[in-house]
Amino acid sequence: MPTPRRSQTERSQSTQTALITAARTLFAEQGYAAVPADEIVRAAGVTRGALYHHFGDKQGLFRAVIEQLETEITEEITAVVEAADDPWTAAIAALTRFLDLCVRPDVVRISLTDALSVLGWQEWRELEQRYGLGLITEILEAAAADGRLIAVPIPELAQLVLSACGEAALMIAHAEDPEAAKVKSLQALVGLLSGLVKDSTVS
Repeated sequence: MPTPRRSQTERSQSTQTALITAARTLFAEQGYAAVPADEIVRAAGVTRGALYHHFGDKQGLFRAVIEQLETEITEEITAVVEAADDPWTAAIAALTRFLDLCVRPDVVRISLTDALSVLGWQEWRELEQRYGLGLITEILEAAAADGRLIAVPIPELAQLVLSACGEAALMIAHAEDPEAAKVKSLQALVGLLSGLVKDSTVS
């Protein structure tokens, strides 16, 4: 029995997936600047024209890779937040999971090393805001609704917490001992946030 022909949409999606998968692996292993477009299309098993058709250029493909990576990171953190028993536990779980991810090689290379230089400050900042800010705001709003948070403006606090998390991520990514840096960064962030909690018995 003949195999059913795939639709144009299915073929297009398959090509995009192959390019993103190949590029993500190569970017994580070698870094964006060291990977020529020809190497990506060879690894993906597609033509150079397919890369240009779907993503415009290598930078456009990098955008798709980091969007995929940031989506996965957000989903992983959201999962631990939703599993937590209360907002403070959720906040600590989210911080812990985020910092755990910051020692993963693909996150270090793609999100924490190459993203800023490839995308530029403005686009990188927008990416950070789109994926991190909303989740942090939700956690803080839940803590405030639960009566655990001191009276502070949530939008401004969320921005500051996002900046602190971003700085911790960079310190971990560039540390000689990332695991040790992760432990110290978590201690520092928990200490910072503990000052915002009404209940002095937070742990």
